Amino acid sequence: MNKTILRLILIVLAIPCSSRSQEFSSLWQGHFSYNNIVDVVAGNNTIYAAAENAVFNFDPATNEITTITTVDGLSGREITSIYFSNSFESLLIGYRTGLIELYSLIDNSVLSIVDILNKDNITPDKKQINHFYENEGLVYISTNFGISVYDIERLEFGDTYFIGNGGSQIGVNQVSVLNNSLYAACVDGTGLKRADLDNPNLIDFQQWQTVLGGNFRTVNTFNDKIYSTRTDRQFFEIDDATIIELFQFDTLPTDSKVQDDNIIFTTSDEALLYDANINLVNVFQAPDEYVSNFSSSTSLGNNVYIGTNLFGIISSQINDGVEYNQILPNGPLENNVFRLNATTGTVWATYGEFTEALNPFPLTSKGISYLYEDEWFNIPFDSVLGARELNEITPNIFNPNQVFVSSYKDGILELNDFQPTELYNQENSGLESLIIPNNPDFVGIRVSAAEFDTNGLLWSMTSRVDRALKSYDPTTGNWQGYSFSDLITNPLGDETGFFDMEIDNNGTKWIGAYSNGLLAYNENIPSSPLRNINSESQNVLPFTRFTALALDNRNQLWIGTTKGLRVLFNTIGFYDDPNPTLRSIIILEEGIPKELLANQGITDIKVDGSNNKWVGTADSGVFYFSPDGQNTIYHFTIENSPLPSNTVNDISIDADNGIVYFATTRGLVAFTAGGSAPKETLDEAYVYPNPVRPEYDILGFNDLNDVNKGIKIAGLTERVNIKITDIEGNLVAEAQSNVNLRSSQANYNFAIDGGTAIWNGKNLANSVVRTGVYLIMISDLDSFETKVLKVLIVR
Repeated sequence: MNKTILRLILIVLAIPCSSRSQEFSSLWQGHFSYNNIVDVVAGNNTIYAAAENAVFNFDPATNEITTITTVDGLSGREITSIYFSNSFESLLIGYRTGLIELYSLIDNSVLSIVDILNKDNITPDKKQINHFYENEGLVYISTNFGISVYDIERLEFGDTYFIGNGGSQIGVNQVSVLNNSLYAACVDGTGLKRADLDNPNLIDFQQWQTVLGGNFRTVNTFNDKIYSTRTDRQFFEIDDATIIELFQFDTLPTDSKVQDDNIIFTTSDEALLYDANINLVNVFQAPDEYVSNFSSSTSLGNNVYIGTNLFGIISSQINDGVEYNQILPNGPLENNVFRLNATTGTVWATYGEFTEALNPFPLTSKGISYLYEDEWFNIPFDSVLGARELNEITPNIFNPNQVFVSSYKDGILELNDFQPTELYNQENSGLESLIIPNNPDFVGIRVSAAEFDTNGLLWSMTSRVDRALKSYDPTTGNWQGYSFSDLITNPLGDETGFFDMEIDNNGTKWIGAYSNGLLAYNENIPSSPLRNINSESQNVLPFTRFTALALDNRNQLWIGTTKGLRVLFNTIGFYDDPNPTLRSIIILEEGIPKELLANQGITDIKVDGSNNKWVGTADSGVFYFSPDGQNTIYHFTIENSPLPSNTVNDISIDADNGIVYFATTRGLVAFTAGGSAPKETLDEAYVYPNPVRPEYDILGFNDLNDVNKGIKIAGLTERVNIKITDIEGNLVAEAQSNVNLRSSQANYNFAIDGGTAIWNGKNLANSVVRTGVYLIMISDLDSFETKVLKVLIVR
């Protein structure tokens, strides 16, 4: 779990199915947004809040916030309701899919309960968990099909009540118990229903009495009475003998809770607190700085806590309602991160988006987030100079404090020192708007892919204009446009747009297009600077979109498409080849040759310091391959990792520390892979930890993939040989770049991953070394530079 300090900013189910979720916290970190709150509850003198797919709790006594995410074992699916059981010290989390998770505060474990989720006789749209109600150790679960009973002590399901006419499935929003009668607020015109809990046959719908007709939203037991809200906004008081209509709400409450001596109702813009006599104590509305929609609210002590859709929780004293504090874990603006960039140490995230058909409509107006020195900062939309659909993030390689962000509607946004300073458009730059016949006033500057070259020029791609390729010199302010008319005669109709761009050492711009395949443009080749690969004879499947490009350390171009993976091996001789052809990666699977990632929709490809490939997909999570693609090192999905979604929008690698960031449709997570980019010299090479103390776990796994263990040597150049000896000169371990790889199946004790080596502390006899000083002798195989380090190991 991640802890921060509050910043005050004034289903019958017969067989139980459950499993304990894994915890991945050692190598993973979650970067979730908590702005959009779904539900808020109080328990154990703590406030619990559910965001879209993560939870946090707030301790008013200490102002401490603790987050619970996929890294701690949550599924990452869409949360719809939560409930805290004081008796069992557990938090129940309900999801739109019907999944239920039980988070235990005793051991911080997550139990996944999949009975409803896996039930075949219920359609997916009816499995949503709407509400939990606990009575005498049983939890009554309100769903869109009826009511399920769960024994929270035995961790097993009991009966399920289908209480619609003829035993049909109907939606139940909420239940409550009074005098051993179970009340259910039902929809589908079936009313407020009641049944005797002593009746052993409640699975028979005829045992349920309709108390009131209509559709009901809330039902609560409060002060020895039942209070219920109908969707016509009528509010009723019910006891065993009478039904009284008390009043009509101005706005239909979407949530109600009983807490201590109060009952609190939440509408879209108000929280209304009533006392035991249903006297209105106070009305809470969002102040100007926190104007947003409310989702849920509760009280604890002298304070009311309100969940909003934009600002997390806002809190005020019960007798106040004027002054508010914001309770919000640090995180990005939203979970659906569209594009990432972590290449400069700062992690940038954007949320503007376009469809697979490169359509930006309907337009969205969203800001930018960045992670700097372990803290998230958010730039709201009103500060980005009106730039909409912000996507690709391109830091200046010569000035990392200067960042350019492509807008798929308004041009290119420039930021300096984290501040937006200029929006380049058709009026102040060489950028052009697409032109729609008979609509001369339309402006659409659809900039997507962008990249800096080694000369410091920013190259960008603008869709549906003739001079689609642009260069910009930030030093001189000069713009230059390059026409694609030799290939694309009608820019408005012949090419929808461009997904990605890479620039090689020869200055060739490799561009992934929607309609015209793989494009190459090199302005230094006067005869035919523009070429493309887009035919079946060149191993391009029909109607393939070229969505992702990555140049590896051998100048091979790895290409992601909507129908799989391709590689252009000869980029250097591309312009001399009369018929350049893409190649598939063929692997052996149980002795049968197969194409790697055949027909898989690929969203992104990144190459790390060891020339391994990270590949993001549209619906299968993330793959991590060896340099030639023959070995799959990792395959992360929502089932085996903290990935909150199998739809990966983007990947970025911080080459300095080997952290890989994955932007998905349901949140951003990071994985500490442990490798790093090689350095130019050995000047900065060092070993850590040093000394290696007895309490440190020197042993990594056999594959050395747990970088939280073992001894690391960082700051290595691209091709090195490393020998480790004892003080007497006896060889203890040896590794060489591109030979002893962590990804190898050889289970090395010592391996090199890009600019970082890791040693598990074992010698050539496969025994853990003894206490002593060990020499680490590093030799660069190209420059013959050497360096000797020492490490003290205490066992």
